[in-house]
Amino acid sequence: MELDKVIKSRHSSRHFSTKKVDWRDIMKAIDVARLAPLAGNIPTLKFLIISDEEKIKRLAEASQQEFISEARFVAVVCSSFDQLTRSYDERGKMYSKQQAGASIENFILKLTELGLATCWVGAFADEDVKRILQIPDNVEVEAMFPIGYELGKGKQRAKPLLEQCVYFNTWKNKYMEPWKDPRGSKT
Repeated sequence: MELDKVIKSRHSSRHFSTKKVDWRDIMKAIDVARLAPLAGNIPTLKFLIISDEEKIKRLAEASQQEFISEARFVAVVCSSFDQLTRSYDERGKMYSKQQAGASIENFILKLTELGLATCWVGAFADEDVKRILQIPDNVEVEAMFPIGYELGKGKQRAKPLLEQCVYFNTWKNKYMEPWKDPRGSKT
């Protein structure tokens, strides 16, 4: 699938079929996630792949999002920014978040390309998730991703228009070229 097509077809899915998912496809998505840019080439992310139905149910409860329990797998993305903060002080935390976002986007796009569906879940009780999965205190849970085959046919919601996202040279300048009054005077 072409990249533009994958990006335009990616959407959040909250309904999953009972069709069996091959965990190796999830590994393919993690493999491309690890190729995202890294500050100082210092990796910070870990992916936990959850297939245990009871744990998935508990993760759904910890997030108060019942649809998660329908998924065949849940990927929980975690980061530890200790090494980045040693190298970059406080900016290391920001770099860790940036590379988590870049890696997660690669992960989601690969899942989409493989025909799998997911939803980025960022609202959950951190301590509950850590307790369920035995995640150490110094590791931060970035997000959870229920994974399965979509039940039904979803589509991407409307996104901002390009002109709503771009300025040129200075804040709020929407023109690459200086605006010219058709009557000849500059404004």
